[in-house]
Amino acid sequence: MKVIGCTALVTGANRGLGKAFVTELLKTGAHRVYAAARDLTKLKSVVDLDPNRVVPIGIDIIDEDTIRNAVQRCRDVNLLINNAGIVRNIGIMNSSDLGHAQAEMEVNFWGLVRMCRAFAPVLGANGGGAIVNILSNLALVHMPAMGSYCASKAAALSATHGFRAQLRRQETLVVAVLPDAIDTDMSTDYAGPKIAPQSVAAAAIAAVEEGREDLFGPEVGDPYGWGKRFYTEPKAVEREAASVESI
Repeated sequence: MKVIGCTALVTGANRGLGKAFVTELLKTGAHRVYAAARDLTKLKSVVDLDPNRVVPIGIDIIDEDTIRNAVQRCRDVNLLINNAGIVRNIGIMNSSDLGHAQAEMEVNFWGLVRMCRAFAPVLGANGGGAIVNILSNLALVHMPAMGSYCASKAAALSATHGFRAQLRRQETLVVAVLPDAIDTDMSTDYAGPKIAPQSVAAAAIAAVEEGREDLFGPEVGDPYGWGKRFYTEPKAVEREAASVESI
């Protein structure tokens, strides 16, 4: 699909990669961008990018009522970007309880599933359109220091494959984006290489226009080559990731 003239909805749009997506969509010629966040007061700087085209909307992706309200309000959406997510930076064996893991799964997996299920009929009614799911290259490998986050993203990748299979009949493109660490607030504690959020947003939008279903590797940051090598050297990549004990 062409992004120029589209109507997009971006979750987690108040900062970081979400705000970069709004910026890139405006630059690419989107007709309207619904910028979604749990707290509308945090969207002012995003709306200020273009008050005529950016529409703030409150969505908490773990609250089905807010999602249903958004569906009723945003009936013209033909590009859904599921960007909202959380990371607790805790190993799956390193905590006395599973609260952190449950929170990551609730947002990163179930939140994405809720949004795809809710907006798939809207996209279908508008000609098919596209869904972009922001995942992580840690959906492919397990880094112990972020174990439950890896699991939540792996589950989200599997769900992405499922949505892709089921929505093909309505001609909805489903794009999985698997970046390495992005230079946002979420990765403040990470000392390794980071890719600029603008670069990830631009690459993802290009993937939509090119009809690409999977985006990983150098285009979205791959300093250790895990994304590029995963399908040719899976065990080597698994061992390398498992050897990283801290972020």
